[in-house]
Amino acid sequence: MTETGAQLFARLEARRCLKDVEPRLFPEDGGPEHGEVVELYGAEGTGKTELLYHLLCRCVLPVAAGGLQVDVAFMDTDYSLDMLRLVSILDSRLNAAHSTTSPPPDSDEAALRSCLSRLLVVHCSSSSQLLLTLHFLETSFSTRPTLALLLIDSISAFYWLDRSEGGASVAKQEEKLSRCAELLGRLLRDYRITVFATCHAIRRGPSSSSSSSSSSSSSEFDRPYLCRPWQRLVSHRLLCSRQEAADNTAAAAPGGGGPRRRQTFSVHCSSPRRSGSPRRSGFRVTDAGVEFL
Repeated sequence: MTETGAQLFARLEARRCLKDVEPRLFPEDGGPEHGEVVELYGAEGTGKTELLYHLLCRCVLPVAAGGLQVDVAFMDTDYSLDMLRLVSILDSRLNAAHSTTSPPPDSDEAALRSCLSRLLVVHCSSSSQLLLTLHFLETSFSTRPTLALLLIDSISAFYWLDRSEGGASVAKQEEKLSRCAELLGRLLRDYRITVFATCHAIRRGPSSSSSSSSSSSSSEFDRPYLCRPWQRLVSHRLLCSRQEAADNTAAAAPGGGGPRRRQTFSVHCSSPRRSGSPRRSGFRVTDAGVEFL
């Protein structure tokens, strides 16, 4: 592959580091550096996608609105990207930032369009398409130094399909994702991007069909299961879980029988490559997006 002078300059030029993308999620030594991968792992309904939307908004929002103002590529493998939800979160953040500045009536729409112009969305329906899409995105990475983040929702979308097509051979089952991980590793080295990817939890082994304690059940879900080339890429792991908390503000509602239960989420951040201690954070999902507790 030949490379023009402009492409070489864009590739070697320092991209925006996302170490400060969300201080409330990562340990004190900061978030991901250039060329690192963050895996958002958890069972269905544990807030992974909402957390991904939050991180996306943090990146595309302008600096004046508390964002990083960088370009983002979003790979939607589940075909579940909710653009209305994303626009609603962005609009809420922009309105909050402009609440004390009295902007002209059309400034919010212009700012929203500017945020969306920093977002590139692509869809994949198989591991083969995922591999081809990564090759396609290399051109964008080489020509757009402002493109600093790749989001994948989710990296495990084709796990069962690949297992079925691979037959009895584990190597065949993992071949496609392994090739994707190897290509992604080269893109991380060559273009110094950052990757955030969601991964669905899965229960494996004989214990999945037998009764066990909640702690052993949790550890069964928490085990990484994707191919080793992918696991070697992951530098930060955000383990998401769901919990219930009493909403005492609703206790006095007419006809109420006590405090109402409100859903909250927990995130445990671990960084195998760093010596810092893990960090646990809590959040809930509101109309304006993720709200940390």
